[in-house]
This record gives sequence, structure tokens and C-alpha cells, in this order.
Amino acid sequence: MANAPHGGVLKDLLIRDEPIQKDLLHEAHTLKDITLTDRQLCDLELIMNGGFSPLEGFMSELDYNSVVESLRLSDGTLFPIPITLDVSQEDIDGLGIAPGMRIALRDPRDDEALAILTVEDIYRSDHVKEAEKVFGADDPAHPSVAYLRNRVKEFYVGGKVQAIAAPTHHDYVALRFSPSELRAHFKKLAWRKVVAFQTRNPMHRAHRELTVRAARQRQVNVLIHPVVGLTKPGDVDHYTRVRVYEAIMPKYPNGMAHLALLPLAMRMAGPREAVWHAIIRKNFGATHFIVGRDHAGPGKNSSGQDFYGPYDAQELVLKYHEELAIDMVPFQQMTYLPSSDEYQPIDEVPKGVQTLDISGTELRRRLKTGAAIPDWFSYDTVVKTLRESYPPRLKQGFVLFLTGLYNSGADKISKALQVSLNQQGGRSVSLLLGETVRAELSSELGFSPEDRHKNVQRIAFVSAELARAGAAVIAAPIAPYERSRLAARETVLQTGGSGGNFFLIHVATPLEHCEATDRKGRYAQARRGEIKGFTGVDDPYEAPAKPDMTVDVTTQSIPEIVHNWAFANSNVLAYAGIILLLETNSLL
Repeated sequence: MANAPHGGVLKDLLIRDEPIQKDLLHEAHTLKDITLTDRQLCDLELIMNGGFSPLEGFMSELDYNSVVESLRLSDGTLFPIPITLDVSQEDIDGLGIAPGMRIALRDPRDDEALAILTVEDIYRSDHVKEAEKVFGADDPAHPSVAYLRNRVKEFYVGGKVQAIAAPTHHDYVALRFSPSELRAHFKKLAWRKVVAFQTRNPMHRAHRELTVRAARQRQVNVLIHPVVGLTKPGDVDHYTRVRVYEAIMPKYPNGMAHLALLPLAMRMAGPREAVWHAIIRKNFGATHFIVGRDHAGPGKNSSGQDFYGPYDAQELVLKYHEELAIDMVPFQQMTYLPSSDEYQPIDEVPKGVQTLDISGTELRRRLKTGAAIPDWFSYDTVVKTLRESYPPRLKQGFVLFLTGLYNSGADKISKALQVSLNQQGGRSVSLLLGETVRAELSSELGFSPEDRHKNVQRIAFVSAELARAGAAVIAAPIAPYERSRLAARETVLQTGGSGGNFFLIHVATPLEHCEATDRKGRYAQARRGEIKGFTGVDDPYEAPAKPDMTVDVTTQSIPEIVHNWAFANSNVLAYAGIILLLETNSLL
């Protein structure tokens, strides 16, 4: 039989509130509303369908503080990740948000009312403390810390919700199961024990062998339960991944495995995330849960070290084993043994036996270059699916994002690059100059820090859309703030698909030169106070901390800059000029 839900009762609010659905929908039309972000949408769906049981809404300040400090709700129930609804001061003032108020929560995709929130409290969040406690460090190299810094608003609203309707999905509908539906499915198939496998990546032969090994060792069936909400920026998009999962399912013994999709917004919180994933899979009915090496780890920190130890996640899940009431199946990395044509956990391989592995980095390189991927590593159908979505580098779009002071030469460099890339051919080239974008896309914006940030995000959105279609995009706003540039990079990586290739180029021409050669007299006007908030005069320019390239027109001419990039070595032309040079300099 399916595992008991976390807290003892599955909080399926959709079933609970179905009798009053029409009344709630009618009420929602009379209420002020909040349009959710993509992450809030994922969280709300799992609150409403019971995936986050025992939660019945977004966390109050009491629960939030308790979870951040101790991995527990205020009543003592184990829950390691804060689930919050963030709002700005402008939202609070504009909507009049106050305790006791009822607010409709709307889907950002179709504006449909999904739930009504009854406000319990409004509190200021401590992003630094949240980052340090939940993610282990206030380090922007962590994707969720970067999200906290750049996307999350300063206040949280706590309160329970009443469910009107689940979000409507138009993709892979047959593979989307709520906890109640999946539990009913297990009961219909008479699956008494189920091991859940968490993944946000394409599956290959090693993953199939790992899950089959777990099933046979524990005498259980397998739930392939991949995340199709928000994952790490730069991950393979979920459409491609689901096609990969569908291709690999026939490789399982008949009747052993089932595929279902999880609309989760991952936090990449390593050990805490592993405990969270175990709770979620328990709510979906699983009795066992596979926790692998560096489970839900985000990679390297700003010092080049892993954020978490390789088995920290397994140790934390084991620590809370009794409370979780779901059996952890720990696994080390699987490695291929060519002598026996099989996969084994790396710690079980006898000393001296030859092994073969292909890292994720190496796999991406082979996909990008069209190099062969051996059948011992993956299946032909999987590789074919990946190649359809991720063509070689020559056919991928990319974004060159130039930033620098006004009159730094960024516009001239951008125009020259456009000509050079057009000469090489093979793709369309789009040029997004700062003043042009201001006139065409952002004419209503001023020059406050927030308006400048919005302008850069609009440029990032357009750039990502063009790059996803295979274009070369040259964007050249002033973009004076580091947070705006980091957010732009994240947008391109997250939404650009195979074109999610972002290169930040700092045009570091000194202010003195920019001002001395300013034929339009903008700096002089700013010095006289005729222009307010002018970058470099009375508004700061934050130099990029880690640009992919730095240039300076006082030490290089425009032709030298462009031709050094495009023709620095004989291999450049084979990879669309600028891209190979960046690869050659180990900047990718």
C-alpha cells in the first residue's frame, strides 16, 4: 500500500474545496489579486494538490523563521525549505494588503484565478540569513542565492489558501499526476512498495541501471519522477527531457517502472533539498527514495569548491529517517565496466578493473560538436532526441552582452561585430543598442535604478528569444548595475534553450576618455546638473566582477578588437568566430 502522507493527512485542497469551487471563483472576481511568478506558481500547485503536505498555504513568519533555523514548522513538523509568497512595498501599498484580507492568486500564463489567500501576516524577509541557513552561504554563485538577490521581493505574505482550480497544463497531460491520482494508480496496479527516482537531467544507461538495481535489491517498483518546474539555469529544457524519459521507459523490464512529472521549482539546496524531496515523494505515495551523490547540488561556489560534500545529502536524510518514514536508497556514482558490459557503483569495482565514464561536461561538448556518443553510455533514441534539441555549436544562437560607460565605444564595437559576423554568415545577427532599445521598447521608462534594471531585463528577454531561434545577438546597453547583468545572464541561460550562451564583455574605457571625446556634450550637461542620474557622474557604474572579456578603446582600435576576436587563430571560422575564441580562452 502507498506510504502515509507527511503529517498523517494528505492536504489535497483541490478535493477539499471542490464543493465550494463556484463560490470561490465568483468571489475571486471581486477581490484584488496577485499574479504569481513562475516559482510561486509551482509552489502553489504543490500546496493545492498535497505535494507539500502538511502545508495548506504560504508560510507565516512563525513557520518561516522556524524552518530557516531548525528545518521544522512551528509545530515541530519536519519541513526543510521555506515556501513563501514574496511581495514588494509597492504591492502592499497598491493592494492594501493587511492581515485578514482575501486575495486572488492568478496564473501568470492565462490570468486564471487559481486560489484565494487569506492573509495571516506580512513580514520582512532576511535574504542574507535565509541564504546562509538554507543554502549554506550567501554566495551568488548559488542559483537560489542569485534568485534571492535579484528576483525575490523584500516582504513575504503568509496565509492559508482555498483552491479554485489546478493550473492548466497543455504539455504531457497524460504524465501529470497529483499525489491522490498517483496513489490511486499504485493501488490499481497493486504496487505495495515504490522507489522514487528524482532527476532534473536527461537519463542515460547508468541511470537506468541504477534504478533497476535499486528495484531488484529492495523488491520494489520504480517511479521515475523528474522535475518539470524550475531547475538550474542552463539545464536541458523539460520538453526535451520528457522526450528522453519517454524514450528510455521501454528499456525497463515490463511492468517495473512508471513515469510521472513533478511541477517542482527546485532550490538546489543539497542536503535540505534531499529531505524536502523525500517528503514530497512520500506524499506522492513512494515508500523508498533514491539519494545519489551530491543530490540537488548546484555545482561550484565562488571559490571553485563544491557547495556541499558528496554525501552530505545522504547523511541528512539518514539523520531524519524515522520522522521521514521513507526508506532511503543511497547510491554512489555508477561507472561502466567494459570487460563485462555492465554498470556498477564505483565503490564496488575491484581495484585494477578498467572503467569508463563520460562527465556531464564532456557529454555537452560532444553534443555541441557533433562528436560520437558511445552506446555503452546512452541509447540511440536518447542521443537522437538530445541532438534534435541541442544542435552543434555552429548552429546555436548566442548573446554578446557589452557593458560600459556612455561613449565607451561599446556601440561602435557592436556595429563592427555585426558586420564581421554577417560576413561569416551561417546565422542571422541582431543588434540591440542601448539608445535604440530605449526608444523602441522602453520609452516610458526613466533613469531611476529600478527603471534601468527593467530596461536591461527587457533586453535580456528579447535576446534570449532571438538566441533560442539560433540568432547571434549583440546587446549593448550601459547596464551599470551588477545585479541587472547577473539577472540578464540568468534569463538567457534559463530561457534561451540551445541558444542559452551568454558572454559578458566589459568595455572598460576610462571615464576621462569617455568624457573628453563626448561630441554630444552629455557629460558636460550632467556636470552642470542639466541631466540627473547620469552614469559616471552622479550615478555609479559598477564594473563587472567576472566579465568573459575586457577591452579598452584607449589601448586597442575598433578593428583590432573585432579582428583579434574573430581571427585570433585558424580554428575560429569553424565555430562562428567569437564563440571559438571564447572557448579557446577557457571562458565557456
